Amino acid sequence: MGEERRMRRLGLWVMVVWLGLMGSTVVAGVAGDAAAGEVGKPGRRNAYATMMYMGTPRDYEFYVATRVMLRSLSKLDVDADLVVIASKDVPLRWVQAFKEEDGVKVVSVENVKNPYEKQLNFDNRFKLTLNKLYAWSLVEYDRVVMLDSDNIFLQKTDELFQCGQFCAVFINPCIFHTGLFVLQPSMVVFKNMLHELERGRKNPDGADQGFLTSYFSDLLDRPLFHPPLNSSKLDGTYRLPLGYQMDASYYYLQLKWRIPCGPNSVITFPSAPWMKPWYWWSWPVLPLGLSWHERRRNTIGYGSEVPVVFIQAVMYLAIMAMTRLARPNLSKLCYNRHPEKSLMFLRTMLKMAAVWSILAAYVVPLFLIPLTVHPILGWSLYLLGSASLSSIVINAFLLPPLAILTPWLAIIGALAVMMNPWYSNGVVRALSVFAYGFCSAPFLWGSLVKVMSSLHVFLEREAFFPRLGESPQPPEFTKLY
Repeated sequence: MGEERRMRRLGLWVMVVWLGLMGSTVVAGVAGDAAAGEVGKPGRRNAYATMMYMGTPRDYEFYVATRVMLRSLSKLDVDADLVVIASKDVPLRWVQAFKEEDGVKVVSVENVKNPYEKQLNFDNRFKLTLNKLYAWSLVEYDRVVMLDSDNIFLQKTDELFQCGQFCAVFINPCIFHTGLFVLQPSMVVFKNMLHELERGRKNPDGADQGFLTSYFSDLLDRPLFHPPLNSSKLDGTYRLPLGYQMDASYYYLQLKWRIPCGPNSVITFPSAPWMKPWYWWSWPVLPLGLSWHERRRNTIGYGSEVPVVFIQAVMYLAIMAMTRLARPNLSKLCYNRHPEKSLMFLRTMLKMAAVWSILAAYVVPLFLIPLTVHPILGWSLYLLGSASLSSIVINAFLLPPLAILTPWLAIIGALAVMMNPWYSNGVVRALSVFAYGFCSAPFLWGSLVKVMSSLHVFLEREAFFPRLGESPQPPEFTKLY
């Protein structure tokens, strides 16, 4: 009865969160339609631009991230057009969503051929990043702020349009970052850049970062940008203050922003692809993951993912109910019909099957959850899925539930430790997570020992391997069910 009550509570909780996110999706859609009319105002002299191209395993995730960033800019009421430089193979429905739902101007381009593909250190995921050079061809604008999709804007940054012909932030002491930079469009510069690509200008990484740092090699010696009080535009090249590209790792150390150089305006995530903030596991593993997802909830919502989450939740609850009802029949799958020939082999195979089934119960749900769903929904679905698949193992092999669910409880504890908002800094948080893991290890080891001993006991029972012609189980064995 207690297990059935827990299943009902889990189902009710998932339903409440699903309905809440569906409501926010509808509100976000209405707000986005209103914003679409604002962004497309004619006569704007400046633009925020980003690019969209195909050919990576994470095209959809970057599409979602791009929409969230542009919608966030629109909600800040920026005085500029929003532009997406899209390669011609971007799906038409995505282009239509940019135009009709987000009010974005889409510029369709051919992919720039990357001449650095043969370099030894070339990373193929950066093959088409040179499309960023098309920003210089947007000559209808006085200034363009070129952006990567992994930026979170904390406030309006329209003062950047007062900067000169090229301005960028030095996250690395010696190399500027191309996740955000300001430029003055020029067909002369654009054609010269294409010429430099043809002649093989030195490019350390084969991507846009290496090419632009080579092209603007003297930027480190240029003065720091300070916006003129009279709103005039500057000439020349400038270094931008670090506050315009605050590396998220700075926050993870202090759990607060302490960037004295310029306004703390834009967060960037120049980390490994799987550590980007739009993935459901980004929070509470990374403290800033929830910030990005709150922006998505308030802009484009989760209308495309929530139905999938709901279907999976119903499927998991059905599995838990069916395995509970079918428990006696599941265990019969383990009966040996020819024990005199292969008893030891069968026991070994059953142990391996049980161990791999436990592992699969905790791993399989990870790959079924929509990647960009809200972390609260993602973790809830993962816990429900792992509990559901664990119930199959418990009922099929007659294993003790607490031992099987000890890792499940440990995961919940780890999430609670990481969610704690009262850490003084990131070091204390990391040490707390380490201490929790250290204290949890004996319980996890004990649960493993308990599972293996339970398997051994059940496989050693003669009733578990009835011989031909014998009753499959004595009356006393039914008490175990």
